Amino acid sequence: MKYNALTQMKAKNLGPGKHADGQGLWLIKKEKISGKWIVRIVIQGKRREMGLGRWPDVSIAEARERASEARQHVRDGMDPIAERQEQSKKPLSLTVEEAVHGCFEARQAELKHDGKAGRWLSPLKTHILPKIGSKPIESIDQHAIKDVLDPIWHSKADTARKALNRLNLTLSHAAALGLEVDLQAPMEARALMGKQRHEVTNIPSMPYQEVPKFYKWLSGQELIAAKALQFLILTAARTSEVRLATFDEITEGVWRLPAERTKTGAPHRIPLSKAAQNLIATMPHMKDCPYIFASNRGKPLSDMAMSTLMKREGYTARPHGFRASFRTWADEQSDYPFEVKEMALGHKVGSNTVRAYQRSDQLEARISLMEDWQNSILVI
Repeated sequence: MKYNALTQMKAKNLGPGKHADGQGLWLIKKEKISGKWIVRIVIQGKRREMGLGRWPDVSIAEARERASEARQHVRDGMDPIAERQEQSKKPLSLTVEEAVHGCFEARQAELKHDGKAGRWLSPLKTHILPKIGSKPIESIDQHAIKDVLDPIWHSKADTARKALNRLNLTLSHAAALGLEVDLQAPMEARALMGKQRHEVTNIPSMPYQEVPKFYKWLSGQELIAAKALQFLILTAARTSEVRLATFDEITEGVWRLPAERTKTGAPHRIPLSKAAQNLIATMPHMKDCPYIFASNRGKPLSDMAMSTLMKREGYTARPHGFRASFRTWADEQSDYPFEVKEMALGHKVGSNTVRAYQRSDQLEARISLMEDWQNSILVI
């Protein structure tokens, strides 16, 4: 067969059909003005056709060069078709910002409320992305991480720790995509920055012996924040759980929190003592507002309302600290089993295997526990 049989003008004038250029190179035209190049090669005894691009976008000279490279690969014992398929599977290089958002989307279902509060991304958006967000994720090493976290490693230790952990997850996500990233970089950056000097402090709590006096004072207040604080104390619930509590979550003396409203991501039942039930009965139902502790505008109570009330009255304790008050009282003043006290706080108890077999949430025992806690509060 004649080699280099086609010219640019001849290719342009040819009609639909298969037209040979020689050495296995063919121009296939479905219509006069467009077509595609293929090269026929024999791989492991089988004749294969490999596309080389569209005509006229790919010129005759370029098609011949691509065909020559394919034949050379075959002579070297390689499969150019398989090689190209493997190359197409490899992800394009990602910037740090693109990798972060890809990781967030992959993990979003695991996060509370699908991560809509933005807390997962916040440390990265504030301290990482402004400085290295535009860099390729494959270029990030321990020195790049150290440079961005050094300024806050000790002064904002918790934020720095979260940023480092989430950057570590991002690198693992990029590695799973097939990118060549340094998975050891976060650990090595931590070693370079050293141990954090910042000491974690617990949220201030009120001694359980002082809770009755405080609760009595709250009883004389008309503010919604005061009512919410009373309910929080009686239930030992988390602040966000109380703020967003709705009337339809409470039935037959039990407050049923759906999975998306709990820190553990599992549904949680909270038995309500008589005092807690009576408190709910006094709360007004606002039209088109599902919340028990709503503002005048029908919105959930502000996340700072309860804390602000306590600050204004000179208390150092914070609303979340009443969970510790309850737990200390339960340890020192009751004989309930460890599991009952932990479940009252909505904590997971035991390993995954243990929980798979122990499916009771100890509701009956917890009803008694919460009644005893109520009685200890109402002694004044």
